[in-house]
Amino acid sequence: MTSATQATHATQATQAAQAAAGNRFGLVVLDMAGTTVADGGLVEQAFSAAAQRLGVEPESEEHERQLAYVRATMGESKISVFRHLFEEEERAQYANTAFEEAYGALVDGGRIAPLPGAREAVERLTAEGRTVVLTTGFARTTQDAILAALGWRDLVPLTLCPADAGGRGRPYPDMVLAALLRTGAVDDVRRIVVAGDTSYDMLSGVRSGAGLVAGVLTGAHGRDQLDRHGATHVLGSVAELPDLIARAEA
Repeated sequence: MTSATQATHATQATQAAQAAAGNRFGLVVLDMAGTTVADGGLVEQAFSAAAQRLGVEPESEEHERQLAYVRATMGESKISVFRHLFEEEERAQYANTAFEEAYGALVDGGRIAPLPGAREAVERLTAEGRTVVLTTGFARTTQDAILAALGWRDLVPLTLCPADAGGRGRPYPDMVLAALLRTGAVDDVRRIVVAGDTSYDMLSGVRSGAGLVAGVLTGAHGRDQLDRHGATHVLGSVAELPDLIARAEA
């Protein structure tokens, strides 16, 4: 049997299992920082460290301008943010490397934790026969460091960063669609659930055609921003997501 045939059979088996479980929504794509992971403002701290290495003084007018852009684009691929801020590719790559190093050091220092109820929500969704995928705008090395620090390496069958989806992160739909293609969990984009804490998470979900796009109020953006960018529902936290899906299916 070829690997392609095996993959097809695995996909069919997954879909059959979900159909047997009565799941309309069989694929759940969750953001990490701000949605399932509490990072306590580490993105801003790591950005400030990276910007300083490129000569941007803390608390200067330029620093505040750049920090405002970072806040506005939370959820976007970090290299894309640095390309906008520093324009030259070499400087953008240098800034991105500095950011990843600074963030990684903060993670290694124990400055990260799961949001309350996040792991339990993922485990419940999995127990219900759904496939859960974790996504991020960070580079793979940083994502892996977060997963290791939380003990989440085996929590879900697939984790994705922008590089895993051709290089484009949010607000593009690529990571959501990559989750669909990689897992084969559902046969229709309308059976996908996307959840995140930023306007870019919402745009990514809407552009992918996901049937349910849930914003959570534990991260970067508030209810108004989430609603304006396409949230079908806004929740206090990801811990409420399993019940929302159950209600939607009922």
